[in-house]
Amino acid sequence: MSSTHEKQRRLWWHGMALFILGLLTGAAIPSMTNSRMGLSAHLAGVQNGIVVLLFGVVWPHLQLTTAQERIARWSGLVGMYGVWAALLVAAVLGTSRSTPLAGAGYKGTPAQEAFVTAMIAVSSLGIFVASGLVLYGLRGRSKQGPPN
Repeated sequence: MSSTHEKQRRLWWHGMALFILGLLTGAAIPSMTNSRMGLSAHLAGVQNGIVVLLFGVVWPHLQLTTAQERIARWSGLVGMYGVWAALLVAAVLGTSRSTPLAGAGYKGTPAQEAFVTAMIAVSSLGIFVASGLVLYGLRGRSKQGPPN
């Protein structure tokens, strides 16, 4: 992936894909073991999709090295999709250890609980790293200059 425009376009594509996955998750809530957790997964998909779309909007204005851009893009995508997927798995399996409010009254096997907890932890770290790099990349003046 070479051009900034292509990277921006791919972020927009992933943002819309995640947004749509979030909408589809909402339609499947009644069939989930824990419908309250299903609502959390639905909202995470929609909201994370919007965040990825916003990353695409600001992408051309970031002042990052090529390595920092790559880390921000991939940790953001893995994190945003990962949190949605982790909450979806938690809704289907009925786990609750890492999400005690939405998971109240449910309990998965120890392996299921550990799996969902690991997914949420790794994904959350990815979102934190990506968001921090995007914020860092927005320091100072835009590399594209002032808007016309």
